[in-house]
Amino acid sequence: MLQETRLHRIRALLSTQHQLSTERIIKELGISRETARRDIISLEAQGLARRVHGGLVALESPPEPPLQVRRNAQAREKRAIAAAAVQHLQPGQTLFLDAGTTTTLLAEELRTMSGLTIITNSLQAALALSAAEEHETLNNQVLLLGGMMMAGAQQTRGEMTVGEIYRYRADVALLSPVGIDARNGASSFHPHEAAIAHAMVQQASRTLLLADHSKLGVISRTQYAPVGDIDLLICDGGAAKPGALSALQQALAVQVV
Repeated sequence: MLQETRLHRIRALLSTQHQLSTERIIKELGISRETARRDIISLEAQGLARRVHGGLVALESPPEPPLQVRRNAQAREKRAIAAAAVQHLQPGQTLFLDAGTTTTLLAEELRTMSGLTIITNSLQAALALSAAEEHETLNNQVLLLGGMMMAGAQQTRGEMTVGEIYRYRADVALLSPVGIDARNGASSFHPHEAAIAHAMVQQASRTLLLADHSKLGVISRTQYAPVGDIDLLICDGGAAKPGALSALQQALAVQVV
């Protein structure tokens, strides 16, 4: 098993267990004690976990701010990013949209296009896409994924939602991560949001990430797409973490708006 795969599995365990013993890592991954020790050291060196006596503990990721706060933050930058994303789309395509604040703004931009099939778990995106009078015909077909509702989140979630995603194939997945890092890829804070984004990446021919500068170089709790699965990152040129944008530009295709 490649070290990258092992580290991903250990981080996945940490996202649910918070603390892992060396014995648990050895058992879960079927590796030697020396290999487990090297992986623990590697995760600590990357700043992804903290070594303690007998194992490893997760570093606390700050929770996401409330939805209304996120919606208003960097609003001008997010609108510019959404407008740039539209330029990469063509009529007739099938799109996945997750429930990020930037992709909700993208939904408003998509109303200027026609002939799209748009599949989303975001109630706000679905409402934006279907905003018309009853006698009017929508320019695009809008499919709202079923699933459980989460208080205040205005999105569907859970196994039903993920299962529905795997029924479809899309040309492009357009996703808004909590963080995007050159080494660790795209991540979300909540595991259920990461599961939805991961499924959309798997079922799409191309993946476009929409991220304002505050998300660059950020590693959130649950990874859902390694850098190799991301075809294009669209971001603004605001002040990000030092070196974050240049590192991302070396790792993948980046469009700065």
